[in-house]
Amino acid sequence: MGGVTRWARETFGDAAHQLADLIPAGLMRAHARARSGQEGVQTQTLEAYGHGLYAAQYEELEVGLTSLPAAAPVRLQGRTLVILGDHVFYPLRYAKKDVPVTAARLRRATGFRADLIRRHGPEPMQQALDLGLDELDEPEPHPDLSLLSENVKLILVAYACSMTEGVMRIEWGSAELRREDRYLVWHHHERLHPAPG
Repeated sequence: MGGVTRWARETFGDAAHQLADLIPAGLMRAHARARSGQEGVQTQTLEAYGHGLYAAQYEELEVGLTSLPAAAPVRLQGRTLVILGDHVFYPLRYAKKDVPVTAARLRRATGFRADLIRRHGPEPMQQALDLGLDELDEPEPHPDLSLLSENVKLILVAYACSMTEGVMRIEWGSAELRREDRYLVWHHHERLHPAPG
């Protein structure tokens, strides 16, 4: 079993050790499936790998995490996420090379993923400046988010992965989304290490 930190024990309790093993194992299986798909179609582009990894990351985390007694799957935007206690786990491939998770940035500041982070991530470290103006026309959050209790906290499982290098870095933690540049501002993040193969 992988070692876990004080934060992981305090956040996930008895499940911390199992999560620290199951999450990397699931992402490694997702990469293997995506690579196999890419090799099967033999295209010059890596579309099959990218699309395959996107789908497989959810499926493999679901398979691994729902093996825990208190885990509950929830279907959001056509994908299954897992809730454990008052935390929902969301995978995010943030890079195709081994760069720090602090470089993680979303492609868009709107949409399901952005809404999920804003609604269930931590409170912003620096509150927005209130100029006394009425709120700008904020779009309604994604309707699937109503399936999550307001008390559920988001745990991002951020990882760097490529077809040739495999899974290079996995971190988990909580982050807010900075709207102006789409960077994730991490309140807490820790590295997860795959079990030696």
